[in-house]
Amino acid sequence: MLLTIFLAIVFCAAISLMLLSAVAFIQNTSFFSSAPKEAQELLRPRENELFYGARAIGWTLMIFSLLMIAGVGITAIWDGFRSGYTFLQFFLRFVSIFTIYKAYDMICFDWFLLCRFRFFQYYFPETEGVYNGRKYGYNLKSQLLKLLVIFPAASALAAWICSLF
Repeated sequence: MLLTIFLAIVFCAAISLMLLSAVAFIQNTSFFSSAPKEAQELLRPRENELFYGARAIGWTLMIFSLLMIAGVGITAIWDGFRSGYTFLQFFLRFVSIFTIYKAYDMICFDWFLLCRFRFFQYYFPETEGVYNGRKYGYNLKSQLLKLLVIFPAASALAAWICSLF
């Protein structure tokens, strides 16, 4: 269980690094497909880099975060095979990682970074009006759908595949 919690923390760090690289360094509007439609309509493409080399740094961080996510998956599966996990043990590991991540996403990204700290609005001030007056985020319904339906289903599928071997 300790490894599962550690993997969830690494997963959250990797997603945070991905967010930082996309918003602060790369600044490509195609990365913001999960933003509200009102915000997507207001986004202006950034032709110039924030500073020289910002996009190179951003892509390096993005690749590193993807490698971290892959490492979490590989480690979770490899350790499960090594320990002789059953379907239920694999399922609990995967759903625990996803649940911890989703709670982190909802609290840290949606509530704190978006609504309180205004991280996204700092780099894309044209979206300021979309987020004004929001106490939480913009997508509570889709967040809960992921937390309660999609992630458990994906965890069950992954656990079933792992238990076949």
